[in-house]
Amino acid sequence: MKKMSYAEAIREGMSIRMREDPNVLLFGEDVGAFGGCFGVTAGMFNEFGDKRVRDTPISEGAIIGAAVGSAATGLRPIAELMFCDFLTVGMDQLVNQAAKMRYMFGGKISMPMVVRLPGGAGVSAAAQHSQSLEAWVTHVPGLKVVYPSTPQDALGLMLSAIDDDNPVMYVEHKAMYTLKGEVNSFDPIPLGKGDIKHAGDDVTVIATGKMVHEALAAAKALGDEGISVEVLDPRSLYPLDKDLIAQSLSKTHKAVIVTEENRRGGYGGEISAIIAEEMFDYLDAPVIRLGALDTPVPFAPVLEQAYLPNAQDIIKAVREQA
Repeated sequence: MKKMSYAEAIREGMSIRMREDPNVLLFGEDVGAFGGCFGVTAGMFNEFGDKRVRDTPISEGAIIGAAVGSAATGLRPIAELMFCDFLTVGMDQLVNQAAKMRYMFGGKISMPMVVRLPGGAGVSAAAQHSQSLEAWVTHVPGLKVVYPSTPQDALGLMLSAIDDDNPVMYVEHKAMYTLKGEVNSFDPIPLGKGDIKHAGDDVTVIATGKMVHEALAAAKALGDEGISVEVLDPRSLYPLDKDLIAQSLSKTHKAVIVTEENRRGGYGGEISAIIAEEMFDYLDAPVIRLGALDTPVPFAPVLEQAYLPNAQDIIKAVREQA
């Protein structure tokens, strides 16, 4: 058992695979000697050298393009985009190339690339550096998407993401980089396997990323009122662990979904639709969705906090369900 921060766990997952496989390499803006904008890659340049930890030009199109080309020719690249917001600049390479090449070539090539996407609000980084865009990438066939909420999940999912022969979008919440937690296993966590972060009987709260911790805070407060909340973390957005969701709802019969993304068009709506279409008979009440307000992310801290869903919002929603 070891205590690690979320950032340290991401770094450890990458380093483990880079020590084992010389075909694994990392590149992005300032990931080298500087150690990354958020310090996640600190020390990796010294350990692995400038051939395998490479700084790139300020061009997300070039970063994703290099990942596609290197993955298609036998390497296993990890591409970091300093902010997930800048994925917009590399969307053609990602959506029209990476996601489709294995299919269009009849499976004759693999596309083993990981794209690290630091996202989320709460650090006053303003509208162009704080978005949660995971719904965009879950919409694209050919891409897999993971979103760890703890150091343990960050490490295990990174190992599986690097091992996978398909493009994996690795969403990491930058406000959680300093979050510490126990790491009890250095084994991969299979993609498509969710986790019950807190067992309960009355209401299932399905939460992603940083919202998992808001849900856990809400579960603790509601427990003091005699309301038993189950907190379910999908961990992997695609593939999604529908069996675990069904198992939980067959027990609680009520669902609250909370994600940090804008509520309109968010991935929470996809989960809600799956529940309505495939698990309706389990429900005793309508599904409630929580998300951020449908505005750009404010810069002012007081407005940013008002923009984001929080434990109090979850408590209110669960009370409505219970």
